Amino acid sequence: MSTQWFYMASGWIRKARRIGPISEADLLNRIDKGQIDPGTLVQSSKTRNKWIPMNKVGPAMERWRRSHPEESDKKTARQ
Repeated sequence: MSTQWFYMASGWIRKARRIGPISEADLLNRIDKGQIDPGTLVQSSKTRNKWIPMNKVGPAMERWRRSHPEESDKKTARQ
């Protein structure tokens, strides 16, 4: 069985709301679309059910770098 993920999304009515559960494939798809970025809080059994920023999840961050190379270049240039 695949890991179920949750993430915090900002809405225009409420500041944040929990979305999920979603599959890993859906999580990666949302990363590709920019709905989940490095600062988005995520949670699953892989994070020991703790909320952590997506940038602390190695495979998710690698996917974000591949999907958003222009953003990765900007962050590298600022450092």
